[in-house]
Amino acid sequence: MDVAVIGLGLIGGSLLRALASAGHQVLGYDADPATRATARTAAARAPVGERWQIAGTVRDVVARAELVVIAVPLPAVAGVLDALADTGYTGLVTDVTSVKGPVRELVDRHLHGRYDGSGGQHTRLAGFVGGHPMAGRETSGFGAADPTLFTGCAWVLCLEPEVTSIGDWLELAALFTGLGARVVPAVAAEHDRAVAAVSHVPHLLAAATVAVTADDPLAGTLAAGSFRDGTRVAATRAELIAAMCGGNAAALGPALDAVLDALGQARVALTEDDPIDALRGWLGPPSAARRAWPPRPGAPVELPVRPDALLRLGRTGGWVTGVAADRRTVTSVTPVPPDPAG
Repeated sequence: MDVAVIGLGLIGGSLLRALASAGHQVLGYDADPATRATARTAAARAPVGERWQIAGTVRDVVARAELVVIAVPLPAVAGVLDALADTGYTGLVTDVTSVKGPVRELVDRHLHGRYDGSGGQHTRLAGFVGGHPMAGRETSGFGAADPTLFTGCAWVLCLEPEVTSIGDWLELAALFTGLGARVVPAVAAEHDRAVAAVSHVPHLLAAATVAVTADDPLAGTLAAGSFRDGTRVAATRAELIAAMCGGNAAALGPALDAVLDALGQARVALTEDDPIDALRGWLGPPSAARRAWPPRPGAPVELPVRPDALLRLGRTGGWVTGVAADRRTVTSVTPVPPDPAG
């Protein structure tokens, strides 16, 4: 498959390398000339058969592409979509941004809502399927790119009823499961609520924990495993966290309120006559839930390709591991419920 990757940071660079390693024809582009130079140098040193090329413009990178992957932070997405629309590109488009509702709106305005010079709308619009690989790290830039980054990761592909082309969705599901990812079907709004809780709130909590201990030299010396593991993502570049969390403000606000309420309950427990006993009751359910994560996969099952069946799979925590050659079924896995007896 001919794939263009626009944006060569951690995710875009890793995808560029993973696709090249899998035998796809890959062309990359980044707005930063230094990043383009770094990627070209890395390509020259890559093993034969796993090399990629770097273009100098958006027009050049999409010229032969069957698929364009937008891998830039949310604030830069509109500009890339405008540049893509200016080329007249009509192939398939996906993205790897950590919020999906706002990107869908940007696509509608900046790509599908564009008009040609004669005053009429383009006769054929580019197809779009929103995506998000759950594979971020605190490191960034092309130098941090890893072609194995997506092995085993959950990769959300949005399936909006009566909007998303099931053929386009399956094309991407086949591509990304071929890289070893677990494809999770979801609608954009449900994705944004879920990542607010499991990704965006933890970024803010990590930053807050570091902020309240940064000026305490003794705390810095004593910090060990729990501090390291709980604050790892605070080392992510501030502008990337701000774009991710601010871009999902509508879903993140309620998720953060829920966590603050839970912490408020812990604060009240500390005022009890027996705070140890009070905290034990507060800590019990989350302790059990964390020990049961990650979910244990059940046996693979062939699932018919229907949007309702795929979305039901995602809502029950399941994922797709493969797409049949005839595109009529997918191989699906649903987690096994935890044993109540522990």
